[in-house]
Amino acid sequence: METVLIFLRSIRWQDVVDIVLNSYILFRFYVLFRITSLFRILIGLSVLLIFQRIAVSTGLIVTSWFIQGITAIAALVIIVVFRNEIRSVLQVKNIKTLFWGVPQPLVQSPVQMIAESVVDMARKRIGALIVFPGKENLGEVVQSGTFWDGVISKEMITSIFWEENPVHDGAAIIEGNRVREVAAILPLSRRQDLPSYYGTRHRAAVGLAEATDALVVVVSEERGTILLMKHSTITPVFKKEDLQQHLQEHLGMADKDPARLRKEKIEIWLAAIISFIMITGVWFNISRGMDSLVTLEVPIEYMNRNPAMEIINASVDSIKIQLGGSVTLMRSLRPDQIRVRVDLEKSVPGQNVFTITNDNISLPPGIFIKSFTPSVVDVMMDVPEKKELPVQVDWTGKLPDHMRIEKVTVNPSAVQIIGGQRILEHMETVYTEKIPLDSIRSSRTIVVNLALNPPSLKVAPGSKDKITVECIVKNIDAGQTGTPPNP
Repeated sequence: METVLIFLRSIRWQDVVDIVLNSYILFRFYVLFRITSLFRILIGLSVLLIFQRIAVSTGLIVTSWFIQGITAIAALVIIVVFRNEIRSVLQVKNIKTLFWGVPQPLVQSPVQMIAESVVDMARKRIGALIVFPGKENLGEVVQSGTFWDGVISKEMITSIFWEENPVHDGAAIIEGNRVREVAAILPLSRRQDLPSYYGTRHRAAVGLAEATDALVVVVSEERGTILLMKHSTITPVFKKEDLQQHLQEHLGMADKDPARLRKEKIEIWLAAIISFIMITGVWFNISRGMDSLVTLEVPIEYMNRNPAMEIINASVDSIKIQLGGSVTLMRSLRPDQIRVRVDLEKSVPGQNVFTITNDNISLPPGIFIKSFTPSVVDVMMDVPEKKELPVQVDWTGKLPDHMRIEKVTVNPSAVQIIGGQRILEHMETVYTEKIPLDSIRSSRTIVVNLALNPPSLKVAPGSKDKITVECIVKNIDAGQTGTPPNP
């Protein structure tokens, strides 16, 4: 549980924005391209990327390299092959459609007008071949079409298939409310079970329906019948209303029942959740999968100290912390961003033991603690007071055998020291820094500092922190006494 809390605290607000923003972008890609054949290709590409990450994590170098090359080539192929579908998605009149809402077919075909035209041509025995594309791109299947781009009207449809019109033998492709192409050549079906009276027009309609998800309407000029071809299904139509219903269902214009609407809503919400999970996984893989470790020596800061007390001594002045985080964050990490604080609010005079935990350590977001030492700090607290102590010279070494110290004068002979009450009550004198006797060859004046121990002791204001030592030395062999020089 503590590990989870540490991880949650390590998440920055930038990480939350990063995950939410990219999750929404991925979700919008799904919403915009789910009605196109490109969506299945993108799903396959995503699966390849997942396998590539698995290959990297398991150390399969050649496999990882091979999949990475495939995905790079596939990305280029997608842009070239599906450029029309990508353009149709991005070319929207309302920019809001790209960022919000669930897009519907851009323009609804005038189904009633088309149905009337088809029924009228069947009655007049005018042969016709009309294609209504589905989600799949027809560019790789349909050939030699003539660009038309005319707004649909009953007269236009009839004129296209009028027998004197040079383009009447080919197929007309209708998208939205416009006739996009005429005289298009469709692939012929190779099925052996088709009726013998099916001519080229019918076999072309069946061939396109088998190869794509388009709906093809065929009007026979010999029999005046209407047939609908979709996938491997051939449906005869006798009424204008039936033809109109089939067209509406194919174009997504039919009224949706509540169950279907509920299913679509669940699908959209499920896509949003999956997008969030996928982006979170990618973020975790990048930010935590490329962790870097660094060890820093961080000084301890003491807070909320009672003004009536002072820190006399502490077992350590800093702690060694091993930190982890993403390479990017660790490169931008500054030592002053790491702080270790110890609260002295409940401290008492004498020895105080404080346990260091993660709560005592302040870190930038995204950085986490791997380990630290030590975990315990001993702090000696005391009430400061002032005490006057005599000064004593601390000699070290030995004088030459022929010399003897006749007199030593210390100025000042006593100083006032400020320190903890518990320390000063056991102190009777204060020493100077060590003066080596073997360096003295004659009477002299020496200026030295006080040797205050522990270091928390200090000289009170108004007292001298420099001690003057006048040393008169006598040469026993010569019977002379040296006179100390002027200091």
